Amino acid sequence: MDAAGDEFMKYRSPLVSRYASKEMAYNFSDRKKFSTWRKLWIYLAKAEKALGLPITDAQVEEMEARAEDIDFAMAAEEERKLRHDVMAHVHTFAHCCPAAAPIIHLGATSCYVGDNTDLIVLRDGFDILLPKLARVIDRLANFADKYANLPTLGFTHYQPAQLTTVGKRACLWLQDLTMDMRNLQRARDDLRFRGVKGTTGTQASFLQLFQGDHDKVEELDRMVTEMAGFKKAYLVTGQTYSRKVDIDSLSVLSSLGATVHKTCTDIRLLANLKEIEEPFEKEQIGSSAMPYKRNPMRAERCCSLARHLVALLFDPLQTASVQWLERTLDDSANRRISLPESFLTADIILSTLQNITEGLVVYPKVIERHIRHELPFMATENIIMAMVKAGGNRQDCHEKIRVLSQQAAAVVKQEGGDNDLLARVQADPYFAPILGQLDALLDPKTFIGRAPQQVSRFLSEEVYPLLEPYKSKMDVKIELEL
Repeated sequence: MDAAGDEFMKYRSPLVSRYASKEMAYNFSDRKKFSTWRKLWIYLAKAEKALGLPITDAQVEEMEARAEDIDFAMAAEEERKLRHDVMAHVHTFAHCCPAAAPIIHLGATSCYVGDNTDLIVLRDGFDILLPKLARVIDRLANFADKYANLPTLGFTHYQPAQLTTVGKRACLWLQDLTMDMRNLQRARDDLRFRGVKGTTGTQASFLQLFQGDHDKVEELDRMVTEMAGFKKAYLVTGQTYSRKVDIDSLSVLSSLGATVHKTCTDIRLLANLKEIEEPFEKEQIGSSAMPYKRNPMRAERCCSLARHLVALLFDPLQTASVQWLERTLDDSANRRISLPESFLTADIILSTLQNITEGLVVYPKVIERHIRHELPFMATENIIMAMVKAGGNRQDCHEKIRVLSQQAAAVVKQEGGDNDLLARVQADPYFAPILGQLDALLDPKTFIGRAPQQVSRFLSEEVYPLLEPYKSKMDVKIELEL
């Protein structure tokens, strides 16, 4: 069997093979990981040299020249022999840098490259997600602004309630997304570097290298942290950085998953009502058996993956709780799965949601028809008030309306007919004084309160300022594989 055919003989994660963007898939790739390890060894050597250790320019230059020259086959063979991934890559790097071989990884423990790389990858993962979330918010803000004034049935308990507007409802989704935006930014900015801490976090090996000079050890930590692009390092660690950092990172992604699930569930409910639909390709098939169907598959995909994203939070919660003393290794295999999968899943969800929000289709006539079915019931209080102003008695009018409403409800529920309350009111001589006002009393725009004004203020005060830093990244389009 050829190599291509062999690919179909083993499990491939659909997160990568089917859904994920190239940039996020690369962020968690072996190439990114091991090339970052080499950068970290170079940062360490440069800082140690600058602080007086016997490391030459030639050794540093050799490491820099061969940083991307990774022999993955040799590294795999070394790992089979040594049963240690970091030492396998130390040997592999040393093989192509013979002059620098004696000083690669000098004074460091495995977590120097492992944990620091994880922190770089988490940071870079957030940097990939934040512009994508900004684009979703931007597209949805455009939608909310466009439909700020379009009345629609509001629902509580999924039962028709007072009217709202299509744009105002979109702002409910937007508000959750803006909270996620701030959460992701905070989690990204709160990340620190593990830095140069040694085997149990005491920096003992580096204190020995610098012959008891504490200031040099602190400066080494500061220099390497700065080279890696971090403003701060954790002042205390065990062998690893605290696994609560992983909880913080994945909890904001899990929270984003909850937001997306709620939003896309709403879209699916509205698709059933035929009020709003996600984009549907000209040749797309909704069902193999029912040609007329237009299934909301993008929103369903988001819900499906969001459920996984929410569930992944339990991994770092449990991992952090069972780290013994300065560390155990039972975090490693779990983190190899939970960290990449959380970011890959969030990445896919945001790409899909951008595609949905760029192409949402609204059917105003269907929305209007649904309003017409329910509005006469909602307008009863307006009718009573108008009758009182015309000289009627509130209790008498209330009883008249109650009887007519019950009759109209029976037509709707028992006979499957349309809501004929308005016709019953018009036919009853009691309501003759206000017949000329009925159209105005039943104008949907008089039932939406301050919804349009709320949309305008929310977008201008909460949404647009949040998007300002991402203006240059707004034009990216999503080509979604279905």
